[in-house]
Amino acid sequence: MKRKLMLASLVAALSPLSSQAASLDISVTNLTGGIYFTPLLIAAHPATTHLFQAGKAAGAAVQAMAEGGDTAALKTAAEAAGGQTIANPAGGLLGPALATQTTLTTTAGNTRLSLAAMMLPTNDGFVGLDGWEIPTAPGTYTIDLNAYDAGTEANTELMNAGAGGAPGVPGIPGDPSGKAGSGGTGVVAATPNNAEPNVVHIHRGALGDTNATGGTSDLDSRSHRWLNPVARVTVVVK
Repeated sequence: MKRKLMLASLVAALSPLSSQAASLDISVTNLTGGIYFTPLLIAAHPATTHLFQAGKAAGAAVQAMAEGGDTAALKTAAEAAGGQTIANPAGGLLGPALATQTTLTTTAGNTRLSLAAMMLPTNDGFVGLDGWEIPTAPGTYTIDLNAYDAGTEANTELMNAGAGGAPGVPGIPGDPSGKAGSGGTGVVAATPNNAEPNVVHIHRGALGDTNATGGTSDLDSRSHRWLNPVARVTVVVK
């Protein structure tokens, strides 16, 4: 009996601590000077689950998020896999240089943390965190995030606010800053989308121009350009 108890204790000691629950305080900061994030989706999930993956084609759920800011399908998929989600912690758009905070207590087995939100104004650009392993040791952890391109829409940099960000409809659905122009001819052709990889990849950034009523782009190069990283996530593990 004593040997069985000792063996059980040894197995427990050697079991991966990463399967345990965790209490997290999560802060997300927009590091850009002129880009807005649509309502964020934050998810704690098993290691086998992903909201998106660089180098792989974006599915319909990623496309809906990246082209129109709609995270409903991603949220549903994460929860169907046993994950826990927090949608829209900022209560709306997260503007330049602003931050939002939230808390999440994970259940055992949800050992990875992911995040996604569309960036405005872009065609199909988004800020993302893919499967970051939640530390088991208490402390404060910081992760800088890049902008990703979903690869589902050509980066024409042309506004199309009336489209409402519908997947498959070309154009940027909106510019919360109000600094976008009109009348551009397009940085690249809308179709076919062969000027970039048709998989999720690091975003090249916006080119823009200074012609508010013409030129190649409807974006203002003085306001809408950015460099990676575009966001910072701070996680306090308690």
